[in-house]
Amino acid sequence: MEALFPVLKSHPAQSVLVCSVLFRVVHRLLQRLPVPKVVRQDEYRAWKWRNLSVSMVHSLLTGTWALTCVVVWPETLRNIHSYHTPLSYLLVCVSTGYFVQDAGDIILTGHARGSWEFLLHHALVIWSFMYALYTQLYVAGAVIALFVEVNSVTLHLRLMLKLSGDQFSPMYHINKLANLFTYITFRLCTQFYLTWYMVNNYSWMDHGGYFLTTMIMMNIMILIYFYRLLRADFFPHSKSYVGQNGTHNNNSKKFLSE
Repeated sequence: MEALFPVLKSHPAQSVLVCSVLFRVVHRLLQRLPVPKVVRQDEYRAWKWRNLSVSMVHSLLTGTWALTCVVVWPETLRNIHSYHTPLSYLLVCVSTGYFVQDAGDIILTGHARGSWEFLLHHALVIWSFMYALYTQLYVAGAVIALFVEVNSVTLHLRLMLKLSGDQFSPMYHINKLANLFTYITFRLCTQFYLTWYMVNNYSWMDHGGYFLTTMIMMNIMILIYFYRLLRADFFPHSKSYVGQNGTHNNNSKKFLSE
């Protein structure tokens, strides 16, 4: 790792591109795995399943990796501005590569218009992470931000259960409670800590205004998603989508966006 680190620092864009290609290879390999019949019958669901499968790999990998970095090197939490290790730098490279790959997948498959919120999120993340990679500042902040990927595991599982028509199964019920817990613990609390750190150290941090603005935009998006999650899983207003089996294309996107 020590030998690889100078190469990563000298060529951050190329490193991200390599990681993006690797995630594309993962995308290809995952297509060989069996897919539920109800998913195969609907074009949008089939694409969403493939997309989520790669996202699940990214979340499992980077969420665990980010937590490990903080446990092994607690200074990561205390010095968001300038502290980082070779492994934390590599983590940011890998994660940036995933977001580049995912944005490309959304755009090139023709789903950009319906997924504009995800593209906005990806653009903010890619810009912030690339800044960290080029300047070697805020790498620790990027690592902490990746705590949210722990929650992404349950978020992805939630949607994959809906894709396969298992939204009324015991597994879905258990996961929605786990999803609520991880959303509050690893997504809302993480954003609160990063925002608090930026506000309290704004006066001396490099490009503090940009990152604080980015953080506020992310906070707004996360709170909106949290409201949608609570409304869909704990306070449903309608049963209009009960019984969807994936064969009605006109309702698939709306049903799966809940």
